Amino acid sequence: MTDEQWMAHALELAARGRGATSPNPMVGAVVVRNDVILGEGYHARAGERHAEVVALDAAGGAARGATLYCTLEPCSHTGRTPPCARRIVAEGVARVVVASEDPDPRVDGAGCEILRMSGIPVVTGVLREPARRLNEGFLSVKERGRPFVTLKAAVSRDGRIASAPGTRTLLTGEAAQWHAHRVRTEIDAIAVGSETVLVDDPVLTARGDRERRRPLVRVVFDTRLRTPPTARLLRTLEEGPVVVMTTRSACDQAPERASALARAGAMLELLSERDPREAVHRLVDHDVCSVLLEGGALMYRACWTAGVVDRLRLYVAPTVLGGAGVGWWPDHWETLSSLEWRGTGLGTDVLMESDVQRVD
Repeated sequence: MTDEQWMAHALELAARGRGATSPNPMVGAVVVRNDVILGEGYHARAGERHAEVVALDAAGGAARGATLYCTLEPCSHTGRTPPCARRIVAEGVARVVVASEDPDPRVDGAGCEILRMSGIPVVTGVLREPARRLNEGFLSVKERGRPFVTLKAAVSRDGRIASAPGTRTLLTGEAAQWHAHRVRTEIDAIAVGSETVLVDDPVLTARGDRERRRPLVRVVFDTRLRTPPTARLLRTLEEGPVVVMTTRSACDQAPERASALARAGAMLELLSERDPREAVHRLVDHDVCSVLLEGGALMYRACWTAGVVDRLRLYVAPTVLGGAGVGWWPDHWETLSSLEWRGTGLGTDVLMESDVQRVD
């Protein structure tokens, strides 16, 4: 088998940690000699053994003289676990193949340098792009200082998210809803605007056949402090923390509302101004690497204008709501039509996705 084939296997292993390793990356590793797997593993949960250690433990003494395939550069620092690069050297591995470099300032080439200085040949960049896509949230935090942001909306065929302002409208079928909840098991945070809280009173939890392995951070963009302290979000804190993004001026103008939310269990993040960029950056302090924006139209528009949307995900229903409906994106159809879209059928609905290439 080729280096690419072995790395593809390591990436499959890494993906088993989806939804459980954040804020750490997903990593897979395979120890191979003469096309025989001697040991393999993946990082299963933040704080537990790294993938390289799992694979080396499984290989035991057979790792000496073997090749180690790893989807991310081995760490060179001591954190919750010892440095993997030095363990690789100690085990006598003869060659290391890495998919993606680690931009964490504590690593950033130092892991590969330890291996090379110890006389171990290192090949980097094998299946780099798939490896980076797997860890887009982790890499976004390390390279840009903010989580990876996906804007998700259920829309009618004519681009509406509700039949009328302030009206809760169910558009998509069971398959699309199942898919949306599966995605929720894989991300760190869901964000909505205060209008969505007032109209839908959502809980913002992940339902379905996959159990989350860490609490889902639930975020409300609310610069007017309209979120009721009795909202279901705040009555279900056992499902995960609730962060309210507001401003210092809003709290100064309505201190009683701010106090009521704090007493109800909300964590208030006081922004200097109404700035989605600052809000998204603040989420890193809550160990958030990936955010799903789930509504509504004002928040969508604000985040797009602020340049913090990295991916668009639309669940398009066959329904037509007409001119009285609320448009999800009234000002940017020309921009959206120029993007490269991927379409997937989900029952009677269609999932449309596009990565957004923008200067951040």
